[in-house]
Amino acid sequence: MEPVPLHEFRELVADAIDDLPDELAHVLDNVVVMVEDRNSDEPDLLGLYDGVPHTERTGHEGPDIVTIYRLALCDACDDLDDLDEEVYVTVIHEVAHAAGIDDERLHELGWA
Repeated sequence: MEPVPLHEFRELVADAIDDLPDELAHVLDNVVVMVEDRNSDEPDLLGLYDGVPHTERTGHEGPDIVTIYRLALCDACDDLDDLDEEVYVTVIHEVAHAAGIDDERLHELGWA
């Protein structure tokens, strides 16, 4: 699909954050969510978590960063409804990593 404008994409990300399961809400206190066009090393990457999972923190770490990649997500989707769903899945996936949830558990929870 054609890329959506940045402001519209940011709204999709904000909506996804607002709709996160209650089990993940506490994680957002120490997570910065950013939107970029693409990951320079992996252009097809949809999202990236960078930080120390909350289950491994000692209290001296800075904020975690979740980056959501606009153009990669637009490339992966057929239409706006598909994009909305994929943005939600990507946001929940990366925030779950901040909570210390691995990919296997994400699948068990139905969040991947």
